[in-house]
Amino acid sequence: MTFDLPAYRRQWFTDGAAARRDILAGIVVALALIPEAIGFSIIAGVDPRVGLYASVTIAMTIALIGGRPGMISAATAAVAILVVPLVREHGVEYLFAATILMGVIQIIAGLLRLDLVMQFVSRSVITGFVNALAILIFMAQLPQLTGVGWETYAMVAGGLAIIYGFPRITRAVPSPLVAILVLSAISIGLGLSVHTVGDMGKLPEGLPSLALPNVPLTMDTLRIILPYSLTMAAVGLLESLLTAQIVDDMTGTDSDKRQECAGQGGSNIVAALFGGMGGCAMIGQSVINVTSGGRRRLSTFVAGAFLLFLLAVLGPYVGRVPMPALVAVMIMVSIGTFSWNSIANLRRHPPTSSVVMLTTVIVVVATHDLSLGVLAGVLLSGIFFAAKVQRMFSVEREVTGDGTQATYRVTGEIFFASVERFTRAFQAEDTAKDVRIDVSQAHFWDISGVGALDKIVARLRRDGRSVEVTGYNRASADIVDRFALHDKTGFELGAVPH
Repeated sequence: MTFDLPAYRRQWFTDGAAARRDILAGIVVALALIPEAIGFSIIAGVDPRVGLYASVTIAMTIALIGGRPGMISAATAAVAILVVPLVREHGVEYLFAATILMGVIQIIAGLLRLDLVMQFVSRSVITGFVNALAILIFMAQLPQLTGVGWETYAMVAGGLAIIYGFPRITRAVPSPLVAILVLSAISIGLGLSVHTVGDMGKLPEGLPSLALPNVPLTMDTLRIILPYSLTMAAVGLLESLLTAQIVDDMTGTDSDKRQECAGQGGSNIVAALFGGMGGCAMIGQSVINVTSGGRRRLSTFVAGAFLLFLLAVLGPYVGRVPMPALVAVMIMVSIGTFSWNSIANLRRHPPTSSVVMLTTVIVVVATHDLSLGVLAGVLLSGIFFAAKVQRMFSVEREVTGDGTQATYRVTGEIFFASVERFTRAFQAEDTAKDVRIDVSQAHFWDISGVGALDKIVARLRRDGRSVEVTGYNRASADIVDRFALHDKTGFELGAVPH
């Protein structure tokens, strides 16, 4: 991983118009972060300041050291859910210690290139992840839409009208920001009876302070926090890397996933030192940022810095922002996040791809755990892939006129999923005294395949037949020579396979 200073500078600034879009997009994101950070703090069982300070520090730090410009990272529900037992049983100081260890693990993951596991996540899983997240974002707004007066519904409808209608007038200012400002003015001016940001929880006063977690530095502490830290690190990296891939697709640009892993780790360490909980990338806020024009690191930094400004200077005013305005923004995010063409693709795509996508959605929505849904989708994709590849295989038998010689021509992939069919192809009674197995069009992938060939050769020789295996490619010859018991290839380095 090399550092390219000119490229890094371009990720911050290009021209004045781009900087203006980044700043305005960051302001919109900062306003949308407040109720979510408070809500995630409540989920984790900690003071609202813990989630808000985490969002400030993570966003500002990841803007400096992350690998995906324009992506928003902050306190998240995925991490908050995991730490509930830790906070309940040991207190918030152990949460800070676990978050520091989480960050260290994520940095190590970046050094070990664990970001490459994303290569095993299929497009169907990513689509299911996106659709499930869109559903969860919408479901999270339902408490603000139940048991409320008509004013709330009217403001949400008005907010959506502004969000989708204002761009027809001008795109110089992000329409979600216009909706928040207009609805706030109406709510305060008319004294409407609607929920406000301040109703979600007490906003902090002043700036966060730097301090180490107040926990004993003992092995007992490590035993307590390590299981939580490992889980938090894994979930945080999974959600961050998936979100980075989605933003890559939205913007048509690439990002450094290895740097993103290390950046997430560094951001979480800084968050814990300033009294914040752990977090990761947020697809909802990232979509808000991108659709509002944020593309560079400046937008992410402004989101964190402006959130800090709001909390430290404008706290009383921020507390009066009506929740219906933010609900309208999040409904827009839900609509924009959902992959609507995936519904039509259910009929056009292969059934296995549709099953993987739907399984990912169902598991995530049922458990509210993104990692479980992605894990289910990846496992199902692997099973379907193995089932498909094991059918791409055949064995043809040719016998000489006098019946004394038989040749088996093997074509395809021989691995753990195909060994049963491979073995069955040689179970027929064969009266030929000389048997030749031609594997020039086959490839042996694992010790299961080698073991199956070994058993076939051993059985035929026990029956008094002469057996010759020919045509190994270099990779197959290597694994056969290492693990076979009855038939070594004699394949020499530099020799041409026959």
